[in-house]
Amino acid sequence: MKKLIQQILKFGVVGFLCFFIDYGIMVALTELCGIPSVISSGISFSVSVIVNYILSITMVFDADKDANKVKQFVVFLILSIIGLGINQLIMWGGTSWLDQYMERSYMLVKIVATAVVMVYNFITRKIFIEKKPEK
Repeated sequence: MKKLIQQILKFGVVGFLCFFIDYGIMVALTELCGIPSVISSGISFSVSVIVNYILSITMVFDADKDANKVKQFVVFLILSIIGLGINQLIMWGGTSWLDQYMERSYMLVKIVATAVVMVYNFITRKIFIEKKPEK
């Protein structure tokens, strides 16, 4: 149980860092470059996935060191693409609904999308990335 709590805390720190990377790039692309928020959110999410992979494998999950790294990254990438789909769906639906009530609703919606995807990421990475205990 102690290991799980430590792992959740490390995942939180990595997630917090990656959130700021994701959020910062998204806002910069939208506000400074005029890119629509759904597109900039996809770009920023993709950049943060690469950082998240490196930090997750080295600092958070007890990844199998003997595992095929290409296969491991492909699994991580597939899980992340699903996460991106969840992110994009929430961004699209949330901004479509909230834009009528407030300006820059994408900033608020992104926080909700990040929280949902963070839970999804922890659970799926724990199941698919972490080394299984020896029996």
